[in-house]
Amino acid sequence: MALNYAEVWQAELLEILMQGALTSPFITQNVRWLDARTFHFTRMSTSGYKNHSREGGWNRGSYAQTDVPFTVTHDRDVEFLVDKADVDETNATASIQNISRVFEQTQAVPETDALFFSKVARAAQATAGYHSSTKTSEYTKETVFGKLKTILAAGKLRRYKANGTLVMYVSSPIMDALEQSTEFTRKIEMTQIAEGGMGIETRVTDIDGVPIMEVIDDERFYDAFDWSPNDGGFAPLKKVAAGSGVEAVTGAHKINVLVACGQTCKTVPKIASIYYFAPGAHTEGDGYLYQNRSLSDTFVFPNGRDGKIDSVYVDVDTTEYTGA
Repeated sequence: MALNYAEVWQAELLEILMQGALTSPFITQNVRWLDARTFHFTRMSTSGYKNHSREGGWNRGSYAQTDVPFTVTHDRDVEFLVDKADVDETNATASIQNISRVFEQTQAVPETDALFFSKVARAAQATAGYHSSTKTSEYTKETVFGKLKTILAAGKLRRYKANGTLVMYVSSPIMDALEQSTEFTRKIEMTQIAEGGMGIETRVTDIDGVPIMEVIDDERFYDAFDWSPNDGGFAPLKKVAAGSGVEAVTGAHKINVLVACGQTCKTVPKIASIYYFAPGAHTEGDGYLYQNRSLSDTFVFPNGRDGKIDSVYVDVDTTEYTGA
């Protein structure tokens, strides 16, 4: 059987994903798969000390180990057909390889971030004490530093801050305010995530050792998305008012600040199928056919002490997305 040349590009395309995604530190392949879509996460907990009696005997403790299954559900695909004449007449600039590269940089990478941000935001919003809602305009140069410090002190985040596993993402207006803050004395630098090409250039700094990263492309920085818009890709979930036979839909909110932990937040790719067929090797038309399927998901795992989620935080704007 002839070599499917898309296999040759897989490492290169994975490199684009890893370099271009703001959330690339959270992408992992290190899971044990149980079947085609499910892996397991082992949750272990133990009881603690009890007072010792000098009259003899020991206090018997208890432990519990549970294998919790997680199933990836974000199943996506696309195909492109490039007619032979189009390749010829554009001096091969419309080649499948070029289309594949642009697709990864402008569609796959932003969607990876959008999935991560929305899933982590939802997990935080479902956990008391780990979410808030603030008008973006309330983040001023006078208040921004104090607000970010308060977020990093929420709940049990100090525990994760101390071991250096937290990352904070902020919107551009908040990074602007932080840059002008008189209370904040750290240096804010412009950094390119990927080298060359269409890499993401963004501002980064840190507070109390926690990296602060700006999300310039705010289209991927919402707490909910519509994964099936008419033109494909993804879009913030639009608010829908209740009406005759129409159920209300809560619109997405722009994220102001999102805190995630590298120990407990993971994007898990399962399938990354890439196929390439030359003219005559398929029945779709007289051209080159490229097919790409991605099955992945983002998970926020509970801690190992009491099985609770306590390593994430989100603050969102108060306005729902309407598409206007």
